[in-house]
Amino acid sequence: MSNLRIGVPSKGRLAESVSELMDEAGLNFRRSDRRLFARVRDMPIDVVFLRAHDIPVLCAEGALDLGVTTRDKLEESGQDVGDRIIHRLNLGFGHCRMAFCVPEDSPFQKPADLDGSRIATSNPAIVQRYFDEHNISGHIVKLSGSVEIMISLGVADAIVDIIETGSTLAANRLRILAEIGHYQTVMVQSATAGSPEVCDRVVRRLQGIVIARSYSMLEYNIPETSLAAAEKLTPGFESPTISRLEEAGWLSVRSMVKRNEVIETMERLENLGATAILETAISNCRP
Repeated sequence: MSNLRIGVPSKGRLAESVSELMDEAGLNFRRSDRRLFARVRDMPIDVVFLRAHDIPVLCAEGALDLGVTTRDKLEESGQDVGDRIIHRLNLGFGHCRMAFCVPEDSPFQKPADLDGSRIATSNPAIVQRYFDEHNISGHIVKLSGSVEIMISLGVADAIVDIIETGSTLAANRLRILAEIGHYQTVMVQSATAGSPEVCDRVVRRLQGIVIARSYSMLEYNIPETSLAAAEKLTPGFESPTISRLEEAGWLSVRSMVKRNEVIETMERLENLGATAILETAISNCRP
């Protein structure tokens, strides 16, 4: 039986993030001499290094069993989730927005105002789909990069681009007119994947790290009379773990809490009379 093939981005911050995630999940490999293939240690898996926008197409064609790409590239490829590709997992990083952007002094106030205008973008399929859904007619200028300077060059009246921090917009004196969508990095699977059981194993490993990155473990002591209120604050992934302390009327609680909610939750627990409130990082988790 041939090895499972996983396509991953070949360069950039996305490639680094994917490599780090796979390493934490025990899917260890070493890429040397800029080669296009690497072997995962102790598993029948080959990693293939590709451009992110090619990965959905190669999954749909069955050349890859699994692939890591971004949701916008999946939609732009025309190979969105359906009969040929299966969405397996959101990976929790690479978050970004796609938006219509215009000059700061532009009279345009909404997407409908762009009717008949020239729109520069590296995502023409997504823009065309948006135009069709909103009955907008415009000339789409397809580009592969440097979209943000096309207005100053006189090529376009507006652009559609990926927005992360907004600093590039500010540098080019642009503002967001309207957002098209929000995206993140995803793992997809070919509908014809040759080793479904190995695919499932890979996805479960990655899922364990994704969940662990999103949660912390909170432990605290709470008066029994305040337990019901505390459980509402820390319901856990399924339910909290509760045990009695030697001191009468007191309980010890352990519960998974979303990491971005930990500080506020700790303060609210303290207001309920909780003591010894501890946060512990989670390195891996199986739901």
